[in-house]
Amino acid sequence: MADDGTHVIVGAGLAGAKAAETLREGGAGRIVLIGDEQERPYDRPPLSKEYLQGNAGRDAVYLHPADWYAEHGIELRTGVRASAVDRDAHEVVLADGERVGYRTLLLTTGSSPRRLPVPGTDLDGVHLLRTLGDSDTIAAAIRSSSRMVVIGGGWIGLEVTAAARIAGVAVTLIESAPLPLLRVLGPEIAEVFAALHREHGVDLRVDTDLAGIRGQDGRVTGVRLADGTEIDADAVVVGVGITPNTDLAEAAGLEVSDGVVVDARHRTSDPDVHAAGDVANLWYPAFERHLRVEHWDNALNGGPAAARAMLGDDTEYDHLPYFFTDQYDLGMEYTGYVAPGEYDEVVVRGDLSSREFVAFWLAGGRVLAGMNVNIWDVTDPIARLVRLEETFDRARHADPAVPLA
Repeated sequence: MADDGTHVIVGAGLAGAKAAETLREGGAGRIVLIGDEQERPYDRPPLSKEYLQGNAGRDAVYLHPADWYAEHGIELRTGVRASAVDRDAHEVVLADGERVGYRTLLLTTGSSPRRLPVPGTDLDGVHLLRTLGDSDTIAAAIRSSSRMVVIGGGWIGLEVTAAARIAGVAVTLIESAPLPLLRVLGPEIAEVFAALHREHGVDLRVDTDLAGIRGQDGRVTGVRLADGTEIDADAVVVGVGITPNTDLAEAAGLEVSDGVVVDARHRTSDPDVHAAGDVANLWYPAFERHLRVEHWDNALNGGPAAARAMLGDDTEYDHLPYFFTDQYDLGMEYTGYVAPGEYDEVVVRGDLSSREFVAFWLAGGRVLAGMNVNIWDVTDPIARLVRLEETFDRARHADPAVPLA
């Protein structure tokens, strides 16, 4: 039976937990937060950064203390899988058959790591990184390994590689493209990250395809490349992207296209169902297009925005995409969005070789995105440029001697 006062959130990650917090602050009635992991909601960026490196304790990754949910009247259901959404009845069906009625429903079901279509991925010692338990397992592998292979030169692959090298593990990084992060950053800036890892002793194999993962007695012993080369390894970490968890939405008949399609208010094709975080393909008015943003900041801000919409706020979400990384002594922030091949030029303010610069991606003179590397407190002026609140002045913005702010 439909519930006239219950807000249900399926997915107890950052987006879901922050949505629940916002609903409570907004005076919502009953709030049910359902998560299939046994853990209470936690932050994911530390899993490939400071937590993986042992520089942050387990308590630091949780979003709230264990008793916070009960104290704030939020029914946190961990270790519970939602198996279906009955939109006609306004009910979420749980795996054990229980039905939870809702007035509004928020899907924050997140994403899952892509798996490699090669032999050997089921061997012991082959790891994916998505959950807190995955990070614990990879951290243990780093401590016990002398040789590691990382497959995939995206953000997760590079951050795990940095953690392993800092711990003294020999790492071979395999990337099918000519450079790591090439699709995201283009050749000018991707080369900065390639050089960074080479300088820290990473055996970087680019333009390289994987044929399979080798093992003995059920345990990984290395990898085999497409050209027949074999590389020994005590552990293998696979980081080749993620796929949005849309099964629940698809089965419910919601519009799905590279994620759950939502408008600028996080509303799906059903006005009583919203979606946020990794799973949401959101309309961005600033770019006049749908984007599915797979970064922490999107969950941090998108969850609360969806919750406000569930409470009747009709404001469009206008937060620009943002992400960050920390690798060795390099810290970076990126604001905006540029699709592969959709920019004319990259303007660099500073010195790429010293890894202290700001880069701007431009198309037709317009700034689409900006990235600051080892330079801080400039995200606001970068965002103003992306929003066209300030005209890009090449002489001024490309000159490190002139304040950017």
